[in-house]
Amino acid sequence: MMAVEGPFLAAIIARLVDPTFNLAAHGVAYAFALLVEAPVIMIMSASTALVDDAHSFRRLRTFTYTLNAAVTAAMLLLLVPPVYRVLMLDLIALPADVADLTYVALWLLVPWPGAIGYRRFYQGLLIRGGRTRLVAYGTVLRLTTMATTALVLYFTVAPPGAWVGAAALAVGVSVEAVASRIMARGTVRHLLATDTDDGRALSYVRIARFYYPLALTSLIGLAVQPMVTFFMGRAPAPLESLAVFPVVVALSFIFRAVGLSYQEVAIALMGKRYEHVRELWRFALALGIAATVGLALVALTPISRFWYETASGLAPELARFAILPTIIIIPIPLLSVILSFQRAILVVGHATRPVTWATAIEVGGIAVLFPLLGWRFGVVGVTAATIAFIAGRLAGNLYLMKPCMREMRG
Repeated sequence: MMAVEGPFLAAIIARLVDPTFNLAAHGVAYAFALLVEAPVIMIMSASTALVDDAHSFRRLRTFTYTLNAAVTAAMLLLLVPPVYRVLMLDLIALPADVADLTYVALWLLVPWPGAIGYRRFYQGLLIRGGRTRLVAYGTVLRLTTMATTALVLYFTVAPPGAWVGAAALAVGVSVEAVASRIMARGTVRHLLATDTDDGRALSYVRIARFYYPLALTSLIGLAVQPMVTFFMGRAPAPLESLAVFPVVVALSFIFRAVGLSYQEVAIALMGKRYEHVRELWRFALALGIAATVGLALVALTPISRFWYETASGLAPELARFAILPTIIIIPIPLLSVILSFQRAILVVGHATRPVTWATAIEVGGIAVLFPLLGWRFGVVGVTAATIAFIAGRLAGNLYLMKPCMREMRG
């Protein structure tokens, strides 16, 4: 369901005035919103794993709210005019029109990181309480609210597309956050009525030690989009690349999304001694190949023109610009499912440090390869980005092979 969000908003933005500038601005604003939210993205895992009584609930709730305040402050700091100008105009070298559109879009996204942390905290409680269906209901509500907001703005006020996208995202996630709290009220009442000695052992220091590697992994991983945005701003065809990149990523996400939950599935079914690892590997391979074939059928056939021109509403010249990056990124669904499988092996073995290192290697590979391709050899920005993205993910997969084998042997 989450994979629908990006293509839908891109299609709306492409049908409003100045689509190239606004698609670029939306991509930049969304990339920085993701980076700011990175420290809170793993709160759901923390609340699922750590909260089991009133004391642990209150401790992690305070930790979450403090973290939410910190990421919101970081968002506001980004919007201080001198800071914003140095970052967007001097460092990233955005065109002035794109920078102006992005500035307002980021203001509209100010509630985004805090709402993400808030709703993921309560979603973790729902998962721990076995009420996972309510999490899906919250996602449906978020997407419905997001789509309604975007369509109302499109048909009435018709502001710049980047602002429509940002407003729709902010309203959708805020509604989902409130809904998650309401849906979790029964679980919260149960927790507040429960008190155990184990829960009192949960100190803020213990929470920080548990959460730091998770937050670092997500922070490193989500730094990719702002980093690539910076690189594309200084590579050949920067405006076209910035406009097309989020649309290409949104299409690939539709096929990558089928493997996003496989990590949790594999953790639950693998067994403490990895007794079901072969069956899970065969399923992962089949799932990844099927998703990759699906993306290939879009990228290598006339469906790609239909998707980009008709469904996404891109102008024909931008649609043609998107074809080669889409072909390059075909292997990403398979590599993503394999990564979920590898992470599951390490989580079952309580060896999570290699996961952080693999993410760092992936991002580091992108940071080295993109400037080489885009700046040294003059490869078009979005093409250099997709090549670097594939190479970085493959490097992360290869790095995790050894620790995974070590865990299964040991």
